[in-house]
Amino acid sequence: MAANPLIAFRASPEIKAALHSLAQQRNLSDSAFLQRLVELVVQNSGITNAQPVAPVEPVARGARLYVRLRPEDHVLLRERADSRGMASATYGSMVLRAHLRGVAPLPDREFSELKRAIGELGMIGRNLNQIARVANQTGNLAGPTPEDLRAVLRALKGLRDHVKSLMLANTKSWESGSAEATR
Repeated sequence: MAANPLIAFRASPEIKAALHSLAQQRNLSDSAFLQRLVELVVQNSGITNAQPVAPVEPVARGARLYVRLRPEDHVLLRERADSRGMASATYGSMVLRAHLRGVAPLPDREFSELKRAIGELGMIGRNLNQIARVANQTGNLAGPTPEDLRAVLRALKGLRDHVKSLMLANTKSWESGSAEATR
């Protein structure tokens, strides 16, 4: 069960002493007396429902945000954006969005490359399934030779290594740059 929200404020020593005296007269703790006092004021205010905080106004899709960067950070931004084949502003927008939403972004080019690799893995898996089905039905493996299977295994390892390096490069490129900051 979650605790109720806390309301707190700082008071002068005189106000604190007066509050304590009033609470003692009613055989209440300072906190319980203050709670009753606030509840009484809210009840007598005539407000039946607490008004929600006004929502943040929506922002137009084309709205711009201007950010000043240190020269060394701007150089890093350009380098990373160039390595991904995208504009600095697009890269910056993706990084900011990823941070705000807690997602790991993949630019379109890398995403399509990853989808292609996954598709190829699916094709290889289906082909291996067909080979295994024929071998189980006939009792022998007339198709691929052991060398063919080794070649498939090498191709799978190569694809795995390629996808792994893609993911490592993606992770590394989204990490922050040098922690050294001069002011």
